[in-house]
Amino acid sequence: MNKQYPKTPENTCIFAIGDVHGRLDLLEQMLKKIRLEAKKCPQPRKILVMLGDYVDRGPDSRGVLDRLVDLQNGKILKGFEVHLLKGNHEEAMLSFLAKKDPTTWLSNGGAQTVSSYDLDPKQSLKVLRPAFLKALPKPHRKVLRALKFGMVLGDYGFVHAGVRPGVAWADQDPDDLLWIRADFLNFKQDHEHMIVHGHSPAPAPVELPNRIGIDTKAWETGTLTCLVLQGLDRRFLST
Repeated sequence: MNKQYPKTPENTCIFAIGDVHGRLDLLEQMLKKIRLEAKKCPQPRKILVMLGDYVDRGPDSRGVLDRLVDLQNGKILKGFEVHLLKGNHEEAMLSFLAKKDPTTWLSNGGAQTVSSYDLDPKQSLKVLRPAFLKALPKPHRKVLRALKFGMVLGDYGFVHAGVRPGVAWADQDPDDLLWIRADFLNFKQDHEHMIVHGHSPAPAPVELPNRIGIDTKAWETGTLTCLVLQGLDRRFLST
């Protein structure tokens, strides 16, 4: 791969959205922007990749999951391939439902997710967990359980958090793809692919020779970021 000029697959335009965290309002704004931007892309193949952390912290995680269902059913971006990656917050949510590590998720934004399903997060865990599982629609469960850890498109690798430096893409530990920070962020050399990631928030998109970070802390700042990749070109959309 030419590290200086990573490119997309031939005849492909890619849109990658960073961490949404319950901000349905911003996601809907971004999807409108993507529909307009897609008209500028003559490439016949159009792909949406969402980098995870759809739930928690913001006010409407339930609404965001509704939109993910709609996206996968082709109701919003007609003609797009849609790929949904797993974030550490989805992993924590699924662990909560599986009766693992029950308090960590609730104290790190899960309480807001529970509230979006009209449940009181201050209930006892014995009451809350089965109530939340019952309130979670089957399409939401299906989407959550089908989330991918990462994917490669052309010269780009897409993950939620990052990759373990020096480890081949095929050998990456899923925990690293969901949670890694310092070892990945501080690494200056090339990876196997140009890595596009979220997870580690910054005031603006981060463009470095080996990675592109697009978590702009949307739940707090109101700025949701989308990276557009078209051949050798890259640009950003924001709310």
